[in-house]
Amino acid sequence: MQNGIAEVLTGRRVAAVSGGGRLDLTLDGPVTVRVAHEFRVDAPSEVEHYYPGLTFRPTGPLRGLVGRAVAGARVTMAGGLEVAFDGGVTLSVPPHAVVAPWSVLTPEGAVCDGLAGGEVVWSAGPTTERRTEG
Repeated sequence: MQNGIAEVLTGRRVAAVSGGGRLDLTLDGPVTVRVAHEFRVDAPSEVEHYYPGLTFRPTGPLRGLVGRAVAGARVTMAGGLEVAFDGGVTLSVPPHAVVAPWSVLTPEGAVCDGLAGGEVVWSAGPTTERRTEG
């Protein structure tokens, strides 16, 4: 299940990107990739580092994600999240020792949470049963 995140995200298009104290990447479906700590966006011609705790506005390659489809996604062995988009752009969220750095949400709640220390917790669906990986 660790890389079942690809099944949840692949093929969805980015509808909106918002900043502030966190990144909300809203995909069609609707599904939201929420990032609450530092992350990086690698584009073919540039790399941007973002620190949401300092409050930020989406710029450059991050704003350019709107309209792009998710080409693939994976949870790393350490508990980070990597999302690849059409056009060769990648969003990378590293794990964090103290902060829960990322989550994937639907209107019904969390599908998957990256927790502090690299632990990853999956929702089993509409029930409250949860599976843990790390």
